[in-house]
Amino acid sequence: MTKPLPQAIFLMGPTASGKTDLAIRLRQQLPVELISVDSALIYKDMDIGTAKPDADELAQAPHRLIDIRDPAQSYSAADFRADALKEMADIVAQGRIPLLVGGTMLYYKALLEGLSPLPAADPAVRAQIEQEAADKGWQAMHEELVRIDPVSGARIHPNDPQRLSRALEVFRISGKTLTELTKTQGDALPYRVHQFAITPTDRAVLHRRIEQRFEKMIEAGFEQEVRALYERGDLHPDLPSIRCVGYRQMWEYLDGQCSLDDAVFRGICATRQLAKRQITWLRSWKDLTWLDSSDPESALQTVTNSVRCDV
Repeated sequence: MTKPLPQAIFLMGPTASGKTDLAIRLRQQLPVELISVDSALIYKDMDIGTAKPDADELAQAPHRLIDIRDPAQSYSAADFRADALKEMADIVAQGRIPLLVGGTMLYYKALLEGLSPLPAADPAVRAQIEQEAADKGWQAMHEELVRIDPVSGARIHPNDPQRLSRALEVFRISGKTLTELTKTQGDALPYRVHQFAITPTDRAVLHRRIEQRFEKMIEAGFEQEVRALYERGDLHPDLPSIRCVGYRQMWEYLDGQCSLDDAVFRGICATRQLAKRQITWLRSWKDLTWLDSSDPESALQTVTNSVRCDV
């Protein structure tokens, strides 16, 4: 008989939905170790605006893949998949279950389905693209992408230089479009995965949580946190770290583009939009069990029973 695949748990959900609280409680009930699935929590010195688990929470339930990059560095879905697989294997070797918790759906998708065989980044090609963009503008670069890859051109906005540059880079390196290459998937995840999504059933409750969280962030010194990043001198708004929700709006305030009140308002609106996108993505997710964050006991029991029954 073949040995059954090890178990893993995905705990997904929109921002401010209660994922961290449930994950900590699950660690008290099940032999799990937590892995963060969040493209913002990877960055050092970005604690308040990312709602990073505090010292007490991390003491109760240590999170892997937190604070692993400087804000000046990039981190791809491929980087996450490699890191997550390594951490998951280590957790299984200890006789425990990986519990992956967070809201970066692209990371979950990359981990679950594998990645397309895209070429590695080429600094020379990327520099050439950036120089062309400086000469002609990103709108002209987007028009070039539309000509060679209409599908990617329709999906990628002209004001998204990172993704636009990457799509052009892939074509110039490989001679194939991003659309062609992404039709081929990599290796699937070698685990029996229990997939859950937690969110309030009432969208208004989620909106109130988002607003309250943002207000607490401001009280906790979010402006000062972003100011420290701003004053470093080596960071800019096109970096993935500074494009994180909340950070982008506070950066604009520090750059004199808006008032503090406007930055807070825009930050709350952007966070709501992020939550909406996360929920939309989850609604199309297969084999997903939904949990109501307004009933934490039921959510805890549902996950616990599912995992224990699959032993």
